Amino acid sequence: MLKDFSKETFDILIQAGQSNSEGYGFGNVCNPYEASDRVWYFNGDGTFQMAQEKVANNAIQSNFALAFASKYIQEGMLGEGRKLLILRAAVGGTGFSDNHWKDTDDLYLRMMEMIRTVLALNPKNRLKALLWHQGETDADNQVTYAYYHEHITALVQNVRTAFSVPDLPFIAGDFVQLWKSKRKENCAPVIDALRHVCSGVHSAFVETDGLDSNMEDGYPHPFGWVDDVHFCRRAIYQLGERYFAAYQSVAGAE
Repeated sequence: MLKDFSKETFDILIQAGQSNSEGYGFGNVCNPYEASDRVWYFNGDGTFQMAQEKVANNAIQSNFALAFASKYIQEGMLGEGRKLLILRAAVGGTGFSDNHWKDTDDLYLRMMEMIRTVLALNPKNRLKALLWHQGETDADNQVTYAYYHEHITALVQNVRTAFSVPDLPFIAGDFVQLWKSKRKENCAPVIDALRHVCSGVHSAFVETDGLDSNMEDGYPHPFGWVDDVHFCRRAIYQLGERYFAAYQSVAGAE
């Protein structure tokens, strides 16, 4: 029997951007994420599923929202009787410059529709954060600071305005440092724009120093990639904890 999600009350995390948000972290970790009925995904195809890591070519593949969710619950931020819903809007290899995240583009429009859908399920559902990791595509496409700043500012403002949450925390993060070090001039405009937007109210920027890529982790890549652009699984867990710490600095205990 299908579960009636209109009977659940959710704290909602919007997880958007490209592949490091979608989650391509591989490798071993000491304390793997344990799936729980308290944390769910709402996927881009309109389906719900219990939030969990996935299996890809016999390897565990993870994303940072799971570590964020664990800390959110551990720190007592999930109210009695409520559950956490991770809205999975991220898609790898996408940006503003290739017509996916501007306010007339497909993934932006899909994200907004996903938000509308889950809010309409129950009037007690609440948006809690917009977790964004994106920009590698736009860096490769050599966008300017002004271009990226304009479009990321519009995206954040549109979400806050459309859903009447002017204080919705916006959290964004830096790239894998190894990958960024090979294309500093291209990355600087994107990261500088993100830092500036995150210096505003209800926003925070996450540093990624010390977080290794899949290539640096040394775990045999299940797809055979030489992968310096994606955080490894161990780093993904740390990234999620850093995103949560940034969230706490903005939102505080509720």
